[in-house]
Amino acid sequence: MVGPDAADPSRTTDDPGPPTDAGQTPDAGRPAQSARATDPATLARLVDVEAIRDVVRHYCRGIDRMDLALVRSCYHPDAIDDHGTFVGTVDEYLAWVERLLGRYDATFHLVANQLVEVEGDLARSETYGIAHHRSSDPDPKLNLTIGFRFLDRFERRDANGWRIARRVATTEWVQAVTPEQAWPIPDGIGVGRRGPDDPLYGLVPGFPTHGA
Repeated sequence: MVGPDAADPSRTTDDPGPPTDAGQTPDAGRPAQSARATDPATLARLVDVEAIRDVVRHYCRGIDRMDLALVRSCYHPDAIDDHGTFVGTVDEYLAWVERLLGRYDATFHLVANQLVEVEGDLARSETYGIAHHRSSDPDPKLNLTIGFRFLDRFERRDANGWRIARRVATTEWVQAVTPEQAWPIPDGIGVGRRGPDDPLYGLVPGFPTHGA
C-alpha cells in the first residue's frame, strides 16, 4: 500500500504531519508519557503495588492449601484481623480459621479488582473477591459462594517488606449451592489438594511448600 507521504513529494520524513484539532502534532506528549513511565518514583510505586498484590494472592493460596505458615507470613506479628464473626490477633485468627476450614472439603478464593494506594511505608488495599466453599455434606451452610472484600492496611517496617497490619473482611453477598447444582469430578482428573501434596508443589523441585 502507498502511504500519503509517498504520494506527496513536498512532505519529508522529518515532517510531523498536519496539526490535530487541538493544534498539536500526533506525536505531541509522547516524550512526557515515556518519561513518566521510567520515572524512579513511578517505578517504585508500581513495584510496591505489585508486592502488596502478591501478599493478597499468597494469602489466598495459604487458605486454599491450608498452609497456615504461608497465611501467617502475610501478616505483621501484631496485626489484627476482623472477619465479622471474629476479631483478634494473628495467632487467634489462625486458630479460628483452621477450625473453620476443617468444615469444608475444599475452598477456592478468586481475587478480582485490587485497588492499592501507597503513601511512603503505608498503604491501603481494597480487594474484591469470590470464595467458594465445598463439602460432601449437602448442608447448604457448608456449600456456599461468598462475595467479599478485603480492606487492608499494609505497612512496610523492615526487610520483610509489605505485610498486613490490619484487615477488615466484609461480606457483600452469599449464595448457597444445592446438591442439584453440583457435578461430580470424573475419576482420573487431577484435583487440587490441601497441603504439600497439591500438584503445584511438585512442579519445581526445591521450591518451598510453606511460607517463611
